[in-house]
Parts: sequence; C-alpha cells; structure tokens
Amino acid sequence: MAGSGGPGGGAGGSQGAGGGPGTALRAPRAPLLLAALVLGAYCLCAYPGRCPPAARVPAPAPAPAETPRAAGNPGAPALPVASGPGRRRFPQALIVGVKKGGTRALLEFLRLHPDVRALGSEPHFFDRSLMPRTLDGQITMEKTPSYFVTREAPRRIRGMSPDTKLIVVVRNPVTRAISDYAQTLSKTPGLPSFRALAFRRGLGPVDTAWSAVRIGLYAQHLDNWLRYFPLSHFLFVSGERLVSDPAGEVGRVQDFLGLKRVVTDKHFYFNATKGFPCLKKAQGSSRPRCLGKSKGRPHPRVPEAVVQRLRDFYRPFNRKFYQMTGQDFGWD
Repeated sequence: MAGSGGPGGGAGGSQGAGGGPGTALRAPRAPLLLAALVLGAYCLCAYPGRCPPAARVPAPAPAPAETPRAAGNPGAPALPVASGPGRRRFPQALIVGVKKGGTRALLEFLRLHPDVRALGSEPHFFDRSLMPRTLDGQITMEKTPSYFVTREAPRRIRGMSPDTKLIVVVRNPVTRAISDYAQTLSKTPGLPSFRALAFRRGLGPVDTAWSAVRIGLYAQHLDNWLRYFPLSHFLFVSGERLVSDPAGEVGRVQDFLGLKRVVTDKHFYFNATKGFPCLKKAQGSSRPRCLGKSKGRPHPRVPEAVVQRLRDFYRPFNRKFYQMTGQDFGWD
C-alpha cells in the first residue's frame, strides 16, 4: 500500500489543493488527450457519409442582363430587350385621354403610318410594361385614355421621361358622358337612367362623383398635368373634327410627332351607317376597315332638360379649358 502516496498516486488530497507535485506531472497529459480526440473525430469523418456536409456559401447569382431604363431615372420601370429585330422601348408619345373621345379611332388611323408602332389594345404600360418592338427611327406609342383622369399618371410618366409627347382627344363633355353611359348600359342593361346617375335628387346638383360626369371636367385634369409637363408637350385633338375631317386632325398629329404626312384623305371614307369615318381598303385586303361594332353605337334618348342642365354645368369648365389650351372647341 506504500505506493499510494508516491508519484502518480491519485488518492491523495494534493489534487484538491492543486499545488502538489502530482498535479504538475499530470498537466501535460490534457492537451495530448484533446489532440487525440480531435484526430480521431477527423479520421472517422474522413469516410464518406460519416460527417455532415460543410456549410457552403451560396455562389452569387449571375447578374441579370441590363435592361433599358428611363434616362436619368434609375427607378423607372424596365423593359426586356427583344431578341428579334427591333427592341422594346419606352413610349415616346402617349394618347392619354379621354375615354369615349375618339382615342381608338386616332390610334387606328396613326397605325397606318410606317414609322408608328403601337399595340392595338390598351397596354397600361405603367402597370404591365407591355410594349411592341420598334426599329430605330420609329415612334413607340401607347393609348390608355384613363391616364388623363388618373392623378398619379403625370408624375409617373414624367419619371419615365420628361420629354414624352402627350396627345389628348377631347369631345363635347355632354355628348361624351352620354356615350360613356351608352357603353356601360350595353354591358349592364339594368342600369338606372342617365338622369338618375347624373343628378342628385331629380334635377338637383350635378353628381361629379359619377365618373361619366367627372371625366368631362377637362380643365381640372389638365391643371394636374401642367404641374409636371409644359403645355408645349401637349396636342389637343378635337373628337368632333376627327369625325368630320379625319385627315386634317391626323395631319396635325403627324406634325406634332415630327412625322411625314403619310396618312392623308386618300385613306378615309365616311361610313353613313356608322356615322363615322372608316379606312379604305388597303392593298391586298378584301374589304375596308372600320372600327368595331361598339363604335358608332346609338345613344339612348336623354331629355332635353337634362342635356341643357349639363351644358350649363360644363360651360365655365369648358371656357377655362379653352383658355388653358388656346383652342376653342365650340362646345358652347
């Protein structure tokens, strides 16, 4: 039993004190033991499937191909580059309004021009970034008549390009409101009468909350646009003259866009049935081209007292619009 108190003995109180010679001799064994454990673990993990895979830093995704953005505005919406001939561009000219003013007719007439590219539908570019491919020298156009009455549209369009050319097709606001109502009535046969929607309490105050009435307040809408664009960026097209003299009005638009007057009176004929100008038969086509059945639809009969009340209501707004644009549209 004499060996229990000698060097290497583990039973003595010297371990608890930590200062005896036995502690000094055992201390070097701890690092060796730790190294052996680490080495053993490494050897075990060296065999496939024995160790969990090391965490990997994901490789950076390749940067997307650069897409064109509005000059000087990195926040503007981007458009993909077309793989075929031409590319998608931001619209250099917009037909921004107004609904039931003749915007569809103007767009179809302009699409005859070889240097104008536009979708036939309303692309709502600022919602969906849908644009046709164009070649250098061609003008990309969009028509979305709701822009003129959308408060946020001028700011967004200016953010895309402050040089955008803006076309507004306007029409007598009373006639326009009735046409708007006729379109809605064709889709909703149970709609209340025009009078019931246009006025509160019989022939009381005009209800400007109804969109068919509100759209015709052209001066108010234009005032919002002039906060972002100078008047020189606008062309105001008469919806009435677009019917009576389509070549003349389209000629003004071509001049405004800096285009050669390619679309002329030789392209039009008046369709007495529709009461609207149509495009003559194009080369290689079997028949002339008119706008759809919804264009030239007959208007419901509206009492003269209702029409007169609306004329009186719009008169001061019309006169202000004439002053703002420098054009008298002859609605009064």
